[in-house]
Amino acid sequence: MENNQLNSPNISQKRQGEVNNIKPVFNFGNISIEDIKSEVKQLLKQGNEAKESKGLFTVKTASRWIEQAKTRPIPQMLFGEFWFEGELCILFADTNLGKSILAVQIGNSISKGEQIQGFKLETSKQPILYFDFELTEKQFEGRYSVKNEIEKRYEQHYTFDENFIRVEINPEATIPEAQTFEDYLNHSLERSITETGAKVLIIDNLTYLKNETEKAKDALPLMKHLKALKNKYGLSILALAHTPKRDLSKPITRNDLQGSKMLINFCDSSFSIGESHSDKNLRYLKQIKQRNTEQIYDGENVCVCQIDKPLNFLLFEFVNFGKEFEHLKLHTEKDKENLNDKVSELKQQGRSFREIGAELGISHMKVSRILKDCNTL
Repeated sequence: MENNQLNSPNISQKRQGEVNNIKPVFNFGNISIEDIKSEVKQLLKQGNEAKESKGLFTVKTASRWIEQAKTRPIPQMLFGEFWFEGELCILFADTNLGKSILAVQIGNSISKGEQIQGFKLETSKQPILYFDFELTEKQFEGRYSVKNEIEKRYEQHYTFDENFIRVEINPEATIPEAQTFEDYLNHSLERSITETGAKVLIIDNLTYLKNETEKAKDALPLMKHLKALKNKYGLSILALAHTPKRDLSKPITRNDLQGSKMLINFCDSSFSIGESHSDKNLRYLKQIKQRNTEQIYDGENVCVCQIDKPLNFLLFEFVNFGKEFEHLKLHTEKDKENLNDKVSELKQQGRSFREIGAELGISHMKVSRILKDCNTL
């Protein structure tokens, strides 16, 4: 019965009709030689990548690595030679030396596409994510406005570019039961990256991403996580970190960073802010680690800056270059007398406070104090 049905004329005719309706059209006229070459090239590339993948490793000849590198742009400066595109950079210093002040200034520079005086910026303006785990919104407002002492309110606020995106912890957020605070923080950080499209991150500071960063066992997962984010999304990350109490009579080294061994080993670059013993308003910047440039700002050539607030923006103002030991040594009374005499002499020559400060390696505010104490204002 079944065989008779299968061989019936109706079924046979039906199948023949289906075959007749299949009329594939091959239009080879629209396929060029270049298309074929491109397809072959792509297939060869996929084949090579499969061969080069050895589990955890990617194995290529040196020539292949260079050919791949040729397709990538040369990293551009984000903050002079201290921080380049594509780097995970650590800025560290003791508390109250101005890490956050400088970090906001760098973020503002990138968001507006305007370089900070004395430090090159080679990229165009772009969005930046500033993760502020240090200041409240009111403290942040106070730094970037003018305080009306009579009416006790802030006014003349600084206008940030819309590219400057500030992020802080939401105290009312509920952490999912299946996640720890750190896991949820990292998830939220990644979500902020994907939803804003920002390629530049500033994290103030590392303590909030992982607990006890001074311990190697905790520092290693932290740096792995940041590097993974950097590679996954093509980011440039500036992470702020604290130093434990240090001997201010000695030069800054990589050992002054909390968890220094792991943090320094896994970051691409690092620089530090040092305190000047000669003038409480002065700071100096020193390179600690670099990969995209030679070491330019070492102990023999530090960038000397002063913290100032010309109107409504607290900032680092470049003063000059100097030697680190000049800011470490303890000044004797004779040193102070010589400095006072030199300041008075330059003032008599008609030099401005800023000109005197730049020449002597002190802030213009200290010049004013010296002249006031000497009654030569």
